[in-house]
Amino acid sequence: MQPLSPLDGRYASKVNALRPFFTEDALIRARIFVEVSYLGALADEKGITELKPLASRQKKSLQDIVDKFDEKEAAKVREIEKVTNHDVKAVEYYLRKVLERIGGAKMKTEFLHFALTSEDVNNLANGILIQDALRRVLKPELQALIANMRSLAAPHMNRRILSLTHGQPATPTTLGKEIMVFVTRLEKQRDLLTRFKMDGKFGGAVGNYFAHRAAYPDFNWEAFGRKFVRSLKLEPLKFTTQINPHDDLAELSHIYVRINTILVGLARDIWMYISRGIFKQQVVKGEVGSSTMPHKVNPIDFENAEGNLGLSSALFDHFALKLPISRLQRDLSDSTVQRNIGVAFGYHLLSLQSLRKGLKKLSVDKEFISGELHLHPEVLGEAIQTVLRKNGVTDAYEKIKALTRGKRLSLEALESLVKNLDINRADKAQLLKLIDTF
Repeated sequence: MQPLSPLDGRYASKVNALRPFFTEDALIRARIFVEVSYLGALADEKGITELKPLASRQKKSLQDIVDKFDEKEAAKVREIEKVTNHDVKAVEYYLRKVLERIGGAKMKTEFLHFALTSEDVNNLANGILIQDALRRVLKPELQALIANMRSLAAPHMNRRILSLTHGQPATPTTLGKEIMVFVTRLEKQRDLLTRFKMDGKFGGAVGNYFAHRAAYPDFNWEAFGRKFVRSLKLEPLKFTTQINPHDDLAELSHIYVRINTILVGLARDIWMYISRGIFKQQVVKGEVGSSTMPHKVNPIDFENAEGNLGLSSALFDHFALKLPISRLQRDLSDSTVQRNIGVAFGYHLLSLQSLRKGLKKLSVDKEFISGELHLHPEVLGEAIQTVLRKNGVTDAYEKIKALTRGKRLSLEALESLVKNLDINRADKAQLLKLIDTF
C-alpha cells in the first residue's frame, strides 16, 4: 500500500527518529506502561487491602511486558480493538490475557484499569511520549541548528555588509550580527521548551474520583493521583473534567508556532542573501538545479524548510485553537486531532534538517560584499549627520538629506565632503577613517 503522507513516503527516513513517540504502536506501548504502572502503584498502597504488594519477580514481569512489547504484540492489541472498537479497552483486555498467562491470579487483574476512564490513560501516555520526544529528538535538533548558526556567524561578526530596509540600501550592518539576531530569538524559545512540562489528568470519568471513592471512601485518592502523575514526570492537574483540558498542548503548540515563524524568517533572509550574492552555495556533483537551465544552483534547502514550516505551524495553530475546547465534561473531537501531533513535529523536524543542510553549503562571497558596499557610500549619511549634530551643526539631517537622498555618491565625493566640514578634528578623522574602510 502506497503511503498517503510524504512523511511515510518520500521523507520517511528523515523522520524515523520520531517513530518511537508518534506511531500507533508507540501510543499502545505507552498506554500499557501507564496501565501496569498504575497497577503497581495501587499494589504499593496499604489502603488498597484487596491488592497485595507485588513481589520483585512480579514487578519484573510487569516491566517485561513493556520492555518486550513489539510489532507482534501490538498486532494482538489491534485485533482485540477490531472487536471492542475502543483502543484503551483493547489494551486492558490484552493485559488481562498477558497477566493471566504469567500469574495474573496473584496480581488481581480486576485492578487493571481500576476506576479509570480511557482519558486517564491516553493523556498520560501522550504526555510521556511528547516529553520524551522533546528531550530525545526535538530539542537536540533545535540546539544543533542553533550551533550551526553560531558557527556561521562567528567568523563574520565584524564583516560589514549593506543593509536593506524597505528593500532599499541602508546603514551598514554585519553579517554575523544579522545571523545572531535569529540565534538569540531561537534560544529564548528553546529556554521556554526546556522549562515546559506536560500536564497529567487523573481522576476518573469526570475528574472527581467518584468511582474510586465508591470502592475506597476513606482512601486519599487526590494525594495518590498527584503522586502517581508525578512519578510519570508529568505535572498533576487539580481540577478537570473527564479530560486533560489540553492547555499544555496549546502552550507547546504556541511555542512551536513561534519557533517555526522565526525559522521562516531565517529561511527567507538566507534565500535573499543567496539571491543577492552575499552567500555562495556549494556545488554538489551530480545534482541538478533545473531541468532546462544547466547553470542553476537553487536554494532548495531553504525553500523546502519554508514550505514544511508552514505545514507544521498550520497544524500547531489548529491544536492550540481546538484542543482546549470540549463540550461540557467531554466530547471526542480532540481525540482524532491529537493523532496528528506527530505530523506537526514531523514537518518541523524536516525543516530543521533542511536548514542545517543548507547552512552547511554556504560560503561568504567577500568580493561581492565589498563591491556592493562600494556602490552605496550614501548609506554613511546617517553616521555623518549624527556627527554633525554632535558638533552643533544646524539642520545637519536636512543638509545631508539634500546631498544624498535618492542619489548615488562616490567614496571620493563623500571624502571630499567630510574634509570640508567645519567640525572637531578628531570627529572628522573618525569619519574619514570610516570612509577609508568602507
